[in-house]
Amino acid sequence: MTQEQTDVLIIGAGPAGAVAAGLLRKQGRQVLILEREQFPRFSIGESLLPQSMEFIEAAGMLQAVVEAGFQYKNGAAFACGEQHTQFDFRDKYSPGWGTTYQVQRARFDQVLAMQAARMGAEVRYRHEVLAVDVAGQRPSVEVRDQDGHTHGVSANFLLDASGFGRVLPRLLDLEYPSAFPQRSALFTHVQDNIPAGSGFDRDKILITVHPQHCDVWYWTIPFSDGRCSQGVVARPEFLAQYPGCDTQRLRALVGEAPGLRRLLEASAWDTPVRSITGYSANVKSLWGKGFALLGNAGEFLDPVFSSGVTIAFKSASLAANCLQRQAQGAPVDWESDYARPLQAGVNTFRVFVESWYAGGFQKVIFHAKSSPEIRRMIASILAGYVWDTGNPYVAEPRRRLSVLEQLCCG
Repeated sequence: MTQEQTDVLIIGAGPAGAVAAGLLRKQGRQVLILEREQFPRFSIGESLLPQSMEFIEAAGMLQAVVEAGFQYKNGAAFACGEQHTQFDFRDKYSPGWGTTYQVQRARFDQVLAMQAARMGAEVRYRHEVLAVDVAGQRPSVEVRDQDGHTHGVSANFLLDASGFGRVLPRLLDLEYPSAFPQRSALFTHVQDNIPAGSGFDRDKILITVHPQHCDVWYWTIPFSDGRCSQGVVARPEFLAQYPGCDTQRLRALVGEAPGLRRLLEASAWDTPVRSITGYSANVKSLWGKGFALLGNAGEFLDPVFSSGVTIAFKSASLAANCLQRQAQGAPVDWESDYARPLQAGVNTFRVFVESWYAGGFQKVIFHAKSSPEIRRMIASILAGYVWDTGNPYVAEPRRRLSVLEQLCCG
């Protein structure tokens, strides 16, 4: 089997892989990306958080994203029955970007990957990693190309940005079950036909809570072309109560949320509904000898706060910084310099996700007399600034949120 060599090998050309490639190319590194699919390809996770813009800009990809014409986003709206509230991410506690975009991921991911290629990264589509060896002096992989031929690639360092494909966790037996209860998502894109006078703010994602079940929620993500992403998240056994195909289930569930039903009553359901179950995942370690796991390849929590792409970008940034320091001869401890800082923000998101499904955080965000300063702190969390320890709800998320829940329930 032939063997080629590169400096940094990235598995996956999605957001984590593309941004990592951009950052590494700015360091002057040789980068090879191996992507199993052919872009553009469908992917879920369309509502970005403002924190992600910092990493897009640092990777040299901001102009390409701005010029792509995606839907502007400045916040998040929440609804449950007659309760409504919204957060404007420009009015937040943490410094940094307050706006971002809602994107069709097929096109967004392609924009980033194309920009990585323009910056000098080599991107090979329809190349699947079959095996990996990290026992040697340099990590190496066995790859099958689009013609079915196999060859080897060795690198100075290997980054797994394979997302839900989770290539290295599978091949290196790094996976272990998430502590989160198993949930399922049903989702599609529709021609929404939402009238201008409906009160729907296309500059915000809409999160709707099921009127009878606080752990069942819907997302409505508008795009710039008059379409939107519509989905629902619930426990698999809850969804199994609804007869018919996935499209019938999703439409039946939308019908149970009166506000959402009215909003989408003229929508054209012209795309088959997709489903994903058991997406929450965890690993024994985010790094090992000669490799690191980026984004969803390492851990995925839950889609409720659209944290996935932001975590992916943050992991790419931390990994690129570690690789730069290594190249300069500085000592790098991947646990303390990469895994722990990344996990700190993930754990902050985790506290708020757990509270959301328990119903406590929902009482907080719908509370009628909330403090403007606390709302700005919460807005920062929702905007993705979960690594800003100057925010008390980042520095002590569990204790602070617990106290706030008690005050809002009193």
